[in-house]
Amino acid sequence: MNIECPIPVETDELVRLGHGSGGELSQQLLQKHIFPYFNNPWVAEGRDSSVLPLGDQQLVFTTDSYVVTPLFFPGGDIGKLAVYGTVNDLAMSGARPLYLSCSLILEEGLPMETLDRVMASMGEAAAEVGVALVTGDTKVVERGKGDGLYINTSGIGMLEQPLQIGPGQIQPGDRILLSGDIGRHGMTIMATREGLEFESPLQSDCAPLHGAVAKLLNAGIVVHCLRDLTRGGLATVLVELAESSGYQLLAREDDIPVCTPVQGACEILGLDPLYVANEGRFIAFVPEQDAARAQSILCGCPVSEGCQVIGEVRNVARPQAVLENALGYERLLDRLPGEQLPRIC
Repeated sequence: MNIECPIPVETDELVRLGHGSGGELSQQLLQKHIFPYFNNPWVAEGRDSSVLPLGDQQLVFTTDSYVVTPLFFPGGDIGKLAVYGTVNDLAMSGARPLYLSCSLILEEGLPMETLDRVMASMGEAAAEVGVALVTGDTKVVERGKGDGLYINTSGIGMLEQPLQIGPGQIQPGDRILLSGDIGRHGMTIMATREGLEFESPLQSDCAPLHGAVAKLLNAGIVVHCLRDLTRGGLATVLVELAESSGYQLLAREDDIPVCTPVQGACEILGLDPLYVANEGRFIAFVPEQDAARAQSILCGCPVSEGCQVIGEVRNVARPQAVLENALGYERLLDRLPGEQLPRIC
């Protein structure tokens, strides 16, 4: 479940302000003001998609909203982001994506050329991943109230195998695989938004992940948990999964790939790439004996050709995410109070 909150404020101000993700304020908002009113096991899981029984089959359902600014950026746009992001949430439960809805909130005065361009991109992305956009809604708000265009998409997929993929399945000894280098999307949005130019151009990693996940599952790899690294980045996801699984998760800093342009941009801007958002990266938890084969499979997919084993689950009943540096020193990872870069998806 995606909730955004940016900076320390009084509780009754959380919804009014809302930026950022994965921080302490987000957890407060969920635990105190949302979950208590919806007493069912799917909401209580707090995941980005829910696995629901449908006769003898299992349906996977997800929804998300996209408020990125600018609407167009190197490597993608809000339309492509909405399709890929929703498909990726389904894929993280092991589902084959089937159907999408699309609801648009348009600001009065939005150029029709902009809308046409976004819709064309959505259509192309849906055709690429093999999903049908089957229903939707459109609302118009007054000028100055909508920042151009917001999109909400919901997705339905099906589990084609009897799978249980989630934080509760993480086991001591599991290896943590990262599908590629981190931080591209967030830093691309930042550079585009601020008009920054770097010697090596930045491009978002915005991409669909269901194909790479399907290859893992079809190869018989035992996958315990999957999670895409969107708002909050790799570090926040590791913290969340440590808390959910009850185990200590160790990641080795030297094994986490960061491309030179992203590293340089983060150093200039004082940002930590571990907390920068991605839109085409995920981590997978697999048993130690499957790790090498899983890495080989993922490296054979264009979207995950930079896959690395970055750490493991320690047999320590202590819900912590730990980062080990090249000298062997360890430090705890934690959530940021807010997000480094708001409005990035």
